[in-house]
Amino acid sequence: MRTTYRILAFLVCALVALQAASHAWASAGIAQYLAQGGTIDLDSQELPNFPEAVGLMIHGMNGMYVIPVVALALLVTSFFAKVPRGTMWAGIVLALVALQITLGMLGHSITALAFLHGVNALALFGTAFWTGMRAGRAVGEVASPRSSVGVG
Repeated sequence: MRTTYRILAFLVCALVALQAASHAWASAGIAQYLAQGGTIDLDSQELPNFPEAVGLMIHGMNGMYVIPVVALALLVTSFFAKVPRGTMWAGIVLALVALQITLGMLGHSITALAFLHGVNALALFGTAFWTGMRAGRAVGEVASPRSSVGVG
């Protein structure tokens, strides 16, 4: 279960990286589209006609559905993984995901919160990474007493 816990923590990191990459890809596409004379109608339900707009869909679906499910699975796994303070760290990851969603949704109307959305993404990545590293260290701590038993 520790391996599953560790994989889920690092998967959150990978998904946060995908969030950043998909948003950067979409932002670059928007800039190029506008520079070439394109227009964006925020009242329209259609995506603008440039391929990078898919990055916005990836960012939205990954952030609203995939990352929360993985973070919740991390929390559930933490109850069985027996990682010291693992449930606390998984809970912090889940709380940061909830905050991230809130900042992302509110950032559409209060742009300062969009700024915090980016900062919180870094905190989420770092916390998930730390959570995964702690699980690996906990595995090593279990094995270390056997290796310290004196062999001449």
